[in-house]
Amino acid sequence: MTDPLGRRPSVALATCGELPDLDPDDRLLLPALAATGIDATAAVWDDPAVDWAAFDLVVLRNTWDYPLRRDEFVAWARSVPRLANPAEVVAWNTDKRYLRDLAAAGVPVVPTTWVEPGDAWSPPAEGEWVVKPAVSIGSRDTGRYALPAQRDLAAAHVARLQAAGRLAMVQPYIRSVDSYGETALLYLGGAYSHAIRKGPMLSGPDPAVLGTDGGGLYVEERITARTPTDAERAVAEATLRALPFDASGLLYARVDLLDTPDGPIVIEVELTEPSLFVGTAPGAAERFAAAVARRLAVRSA
Repeated sequence: MTDPLGRRPSVALATCGELPDLDPDDRLLLPALAATGIDATAAVWDDPAVDWAAFDLVVLRNTWDYPLRRDEFVAWARSVPRLANPAEVVAWNTDKRYLRDLAAAGVPVVPTTWVEPGDAWSPPAEGEWVVKPAVSIGSRDTGRYALPAQRDLAAAHVARLQAAGRLAMVQPYIRSVDSYGETALLYLGGAYSHAIRKGPMLSGPDPAVLGTDGGGLYVEERITARTPTDAERAVAEATLRALPFDASGLLYARVDLLDTPDGPIVIEVELTEPSLFVGTAPGAAERFAAAVARRLAVRSA
């Protein structure tokens, strides 16, 4: 793949300082892009030495350190001339209040109580509940609480988020996660590519509440390939149709679902920097590279 002057197009895969050479799964994209005639390189999103305008396309990948400085990250996205997915998608998708938009559009989503900084909040009387911030990735700052036994810990978690000026989310823990897991459906270039099963990750309170937080960008996940059910495909595709922009124009999208007695429900829609799990599906890296090549061809036409 070359331009009229015989130059191979250049693509930056945006990452963070803690993963300057990309996550192992995303490194699988490099040979697939090279085989398509695309020169791709990892570049740290907040590195002032990077000339983002020099690239034919910038693709968000492992920019997983933005949650505590989202405004800076969104401003950076708006400054990048050729970004996939585009900045308006980044602004919408990096705050999980987007679940309100999806619910208003009729998409089945996890029921959520939103607790703003300064709001009074008391834990429910019983049941299992998840507390997390509205701006987060990789299950960081997220905990699971069995009530009433862990009532004080749940309250402390919400209070800690509020004290940091962060919007807290409180959701019922969907017990099917423990056996069935989550289903994530991946779309590349507007078309379904593959799906994975994500095993349960939340075994108890947020480590930071317990004073044992070991840091890290994300909680380690147990990932295996999965064939989604017809119902999961239907909900994922209804979710993409409900987005406030044309999903067919997205370079990539991931819809994460939980199983309930009433059918699949959406827990997250990942349009900014999701893991694509290309290593779990033969041909997925090549499908990604082909989608990038099509995007470049449209830009140069």
